Amino acid sequence: MPDRLPLALRFYQFAAFAAAPVATQPLLARRLNRGKEDPGRLAERRGEASAARPNGPLVWLHAASVGEMLAVVPLIDRLRAQELGVLVTSGTVSSAALAEQRLPGGSLHQFIPLDAPRFVGRFLDHWRPDLALFVESDLWPNLIMACAGRRIPMIVVNGRLSERSYSRWRLVPSVIAALLSRFDLCLTQSGADAERYRQLGAPRVSATGNLKLDAPAPPVNETALRDLKSAIVMRPVMAAASTHPGEEATVIAAHRRLRAKNPSLLTVIAPRHPERGASIAEIASAAGLSPGLRSRGELPKRGIDIYIADTLGELGLIYRLAPIVFMGGSLASHGGQNPIEAIRLGGAVVHGPHVWNFADIYTTLDDAGGARLIADEAALTTQLGDWLANPAARSAVADAGAKAVRQLGGALDLTLAALHPYLMQLRLEQRAS
Repeated sequence: MPDRLPLALRFYQFAAFAAAPVATQPLLARRLNRGKEDPGRLAERRGEASAARPNGPLVWLHAASVGEMLAVVPLIDRLRAQELGVLVTSGTVSSAALAEQRLPGGSLHQFIPLDAPRFVGRFLDHWRPDLALFVESDLWPNLIMACAGRRIPMIVVNGRLSERSYSRWRLVPSVIAALLSRFDLCLTQSGADAERYRQLGAPRVSATGNLKLDAPAPPVNETALRDLKSAIVMRPVMAAASTHPGEEATVIAAHRRLRAKNPSLLTVIAPRHPERGASIAEIASAAGLSPGLRSRGELPKRGIDIYIADTLGELGLIYRLAPIVFMGGSLASHGGQNPIEAIRLGGAVVHGPHVWNFADIYTTLDDAGGARLIADEAALTTQLGDWLANPAARSAVADAGAKAVRQLGGALDLTLAALHPYLMQLRLEQRAS
């Protein structure tokens, strides 16, 4: 471990220490007003715990948001099966809601503290984790340096570094090298990710695969599913999942063109940020279509053209209804969203070109004929129309996608094998105590 920190990292630590007393309250207030914080749990952002630390060894996993948390739920299941305490932190309201729904019994969730030394110290003083697992690429300098100072073993799991992130870190090579050198191990999604980590200064790296490929299909509320199926009856259904601003207008425009041949067509839009539901309804109304909002308890009965699923944790429900799925974040320049859950539930997936967050997955799917790449609204409309008219072609893509996903699996077992020495050490210490 290097004795001296880069000047930029020392400046960051000093600035975070100095600014915390005066900047924290305005920052949290601003985020609260934008719906980005839970008003009842703001103290957690200052490192103040809202639960007691469990007895025995504690494994702490930090998963920045919904996607990262979903990826590690099976891993958490395995850790709990070994009778290890598990603490999960995240930074978004939606991920906290997901944690309440999906985390295995006995595991705990807290919001990650703001990356200021006093908050980080307060957090670590209370929880005293024995092992820290950082999911994908959410690396907070003060948090990492504090863990290293306390000799808490740190491991990156399901590590990912896109070309864009890699290029940005290359601008401050001494900073990223100082951070990555503190990690005991970096377990990455692919060989390309592993090479980027090595070039940025990680001393021990292994490509173990993408945990998202081993995640089970999301659960569903059977009563809600039955109610929706009863409302839809025999209508053709397509979905747009995890959409970003601009994409909803594109999907709605495609719906308008397609309803000439499919007058009973229902399009379900599940925005990445549910609070945008009302604004999406306005777009649909302006296009001469009738919207319905799930957050208001409405059902997609006849007369509803665009059904907006502006709720949390219901993609498992949507994917079970729609055999055709456009994956959002891919026409807007957001790097794409994870297509695995849709494919596991039998969906034929179509996506735009901006999928760098899941580049390896989409490349494999596209090469295997298990997804379709489109470039713009016209191509999206054509592809959706083809699948609506030809269910056999749609099913062939869905089957190819499912086969590709099965072949890409195995990351969970490889990850656990890499973690085994660390977990064994925790169990030995537990027996000794």
